[in-house]
Amino acid sequence: MKIATWNVNSLNVRLGQVCDWLAEQNPDVLVLQELKLEQNKFPEAAFRLAGWQCAWSGQKTYNGVALISRFVPDEVQTVLPEMPDDSQRRVIAATIGDVRVINVYCVNGESLNSEKFIYKQQWFAALTQFVREQLVRYPNLVLLGDFNIAPSDKDMYDSTRWHNKILCSAQERAWFQALLDLGLSDALRCVLPEERVFTWWDYRGAMFQKGLGLRIDHILVSAAMREKLKSVQVDMQARAHERPSDHAPVIAQFAT
Repeated sequence: MKIATWNVNSLNVRLGQVCDWLAEQNPDVLVLQELKLEQNKFPEAAFRLAGWQCAWSGQKTYNGVALISRFVPDEVQTVLPEMPDDSQRRVIAATIGDVRVINVYCVNGESLNSEKFIYKQQWFAALTQFVREQLVRYPNLVLLGDFNIAPSDKDMYDSTRWHNKILCSAQERAWFQALLDLGLSDALRCVLPEERVFTWWDYRGAMFQKGLGLRIDHILVSAAMREKLKSVQVDMQARAHERPSDHAPVIAQFAT
């Protein structure tokens, strides 16, 4: 089973890239973040024409998440129970076969002293409680997406420059660790424990060309899925496209 995540930073702009990527990679599941599309603007017909099934939660201008699969998504959920009134479309969970897939576009937080950082803390607390409950029901669980957290100094190009900055602060890393403490494993670190790997590069300053990025897109797996994990890779070629997203897809392969 092949499961992938990709923050596309506007599906309207990069629909062609996503469709081409699906045809080339043929994953069982691809989850997308930052659609930047209203619910009724999602290009379902384009995906269905190519044989894909979709579930999505859209939002104008910002946010928006989707799940694309060859199989019909079941038991779809788009709200964190701890934050039922949250207007931001940041999560979609669905069952594909016997695997529970939770796609997240986690809060950025802006800066450590902002109201958005307080929201980020609240959102991660709600997500952690949701995943805790989901693990009880679904032993085969994959939590993946754009977490907007670099979990360790290995996940940034310059630990001095980014020390205790947004995305890399001790508080945010503690929230990420709280998810792992539920019994999840960081899939990439299971197969590449020490390698410096990035998934996001700022558009400014030719950061991708210089190899200066952060690893903020993750695939976290339950114990049952970790036993099946075969490989994890970051698709750098997708980030090298003309007019690319600033994120690259991350792909995990599991034994069937």
